[in-house]
Amino acid sequence: MISSSDILKGTILIVDDLAVNIQLLEQMLRGAGYDSISSTTDPLAVCELHRKNRYDLILLDIQMPAMDGFQVMESLEELETGDYLPVLVVTAQPDHKLHALKVGAKDFISKPFELAEVLARVHNMLEVRLLHKQLHNYNEVLDQRVKERTADLQDSYLETICTMTRAAEHKDEDTGAHVQRISSSCRKLAMFLALDEEFIDKIFFASPMHDIGKIGIPDHILLKPGSFTPDEWEIMKEHTVIGGRILGDSKSPYLVMGAEIALNHHERWNGGGYPNGKRGEAIPMAARIMGICDVYDALRSKRPYKPAFGHLKAIEIMINGDGRTQPEHFDPVVFKAFKENHQTFGDIFEAFKG
Repeated sequence: MISSSDILKGTILIVDDLAVNIQLLEQMLRGAGYDSISSTTDPLAVCELHRKNRYDLILLDIQMPAMDGFQVMESLEELETGDYLPVLVVTAQPDHKLHALKVGAKDFISKPFELAEVLARVHNMLEVRLLHKQLHNYNEVLDQRVKERTADLQDSYLETICTMTRAAEHKDEDTGAHVQRISSSCRKLAMFLALDEEFIDKIFFASPMHDIGKIGIPDHILLKPGSFTPDEWEIMKEHTVIGGRILGDSKSPYLVMGAEIALNHHERWNGGGYPNGKRGEAIPMAARIMGICDVYDALRSKRPYKPAFGHLKAIEIMINGDGRTQPEHFDPVVFKAFKENHQTFGDIFEAFKG
């Protein structure tokens, strides 16, 4: 969803050979709350300005010397790889309006300017432009073009995952930080294991969805401050099966791995886990990695039944066991990589404490 504040933050370039027209349009827009406004009277400078700044909207006059608006649009089309030309033409000629729409402009503003029309068309164009950018970004994620994404796209996708997990853990104020820690820890452990880049990218985005099945657990059990009764514990364990069903049957590689992790992250190497008592390599590698990172994160975090442990205490428990956690729960090869690099995971926890 695009908010009004997002629209007002949209970046705008005004192009007109007459400074008086630029001043009038800028005055109208700033009066409505837009503040990211640039301008030029030189049509030859438009492409380079857009290449550097990637404006959300260009208000483009048609009749200009040296290079008219139609020629500017032809040049801009070479820059727009997303097949969307963010141009709102400015003209007093009816035939220019139709021609501009045919060659790629999305709308027009008539001269002389009317305040209501200018504000309505700019608002609508920016809203469509921002929605188009958002859709394009999410399609990149779903099309597995992770390597080509910017850091902002990664943050946007993590925000979506955080929203999903918050539906299951809506009482947990640490959910956002937990998502970041789990993502970073699973990716780092996969790197220490020298797994392929595709696997590393997928586990980074899939691992935070491990507990999505908790959305199906009643609050009086999920949020219970004390120990579970045997019947409550059986219900609680169902979050793994529910999570696998929620994320299953998807074509997205992230959700496929997410379903594997959700179903299997409480399975144990020695066969003592749940829901299916899998053991050894019958447990998917992503779930084996997740299991170790999740146990470490749980030991470091405060719970109703325990305080938050420091890094060295958590590592000691994982290596030596404490009754609840035992070293034989973990894949020996994966656990060896974790132990040899344990300080890295302590650093990750500190970096995303929340």
